[in-house]
Amino acid sequence: MLRHYVKAWIGLLTMPLVAVFLVVALAVACQFRGKSRAARWLFLAAAVLTYLASTTLVGDALLGPLERRYAALSEEQPPPPVGYVVVLGYDYRPRDGVSIATALDGDGLVRIVEGIRLTHWLGNARLVVSGGAEPGRAAPALGYANFARQSGVPAASIVPLGSSLDTASEARAVTNLLGPAPFILVTSAYHMPRAMWLMRRAGANPTPAPVGQHAGAVTGDLFGELIPGSSGLYETEHAVHEYMGLLAMTMGFN
Repeated sequence: MLRHYVKAWIGLLTMPLVAVFLVVALAVACQFRGKSRAARWLFLAAAVLTYLASTTLVGDALLGPLERRYAALSEEQPPPPVGYVVVLGYDYRPRDGVSIATALDGDGLVRIVEGIRLTHWLGNARLVVSGGAEPGRAAPALGYANFARQSGVPAASIVPLGSSLDTASEARAVTNLLGPAPFILVTSAYHMPRAMWLMRRAGANPTPAPVGQHAGAVTGDLFGELIPGSSGLYETEHAVHEYMGLLAMTMGFN
């Protein structure tokens, strides 16, 4: 649990806007200490970082290589010979007055919808839904399972894994459940490179089925790609998070 919180704090500190806040705080400190020249350069750096991180031009450049690593599964080809579809968890926040679809975060909803589609496509595959939560919060695996049941997947075909708090522990849980048996792995396209690495390192045998591709949504419009907005910031944040995760794995910290 402590390791999970440490990783969460490191991830938070590397988010673009948090990094900008830290640069601004340092600039203010320099201003109070009479270092006006350093403060001006830091304020300028914060402004430039905010702008760049919020453009789809930068977001696509960072996110694209991750999303293009694995191609989506095509229904024009025969289904792979697998008996399981594994959907990795994302945020789930159920509350009164909202549906399960609303309680699932956008990325999580795309993942489980694709998992359900693939389960129907394969015919007799079981749907393994993953994702745990901190104490006091609902596990994404439970939200996935409820959504799948409401979408026509038989309860007997759904296997929830609701104790894992990160992708590394999800990989271990899936390997403990399935061993070397082949399965289709469903997660966001930008997350797939790290997820595949962790799964294979744990001894699992996944076939990637990436979903929710964002990079390249705005094509041929350089002016639009240079306008800052939430979509660009979304791409940059997720790309930085994944690159930090891949770096940590390369250095043996994950």
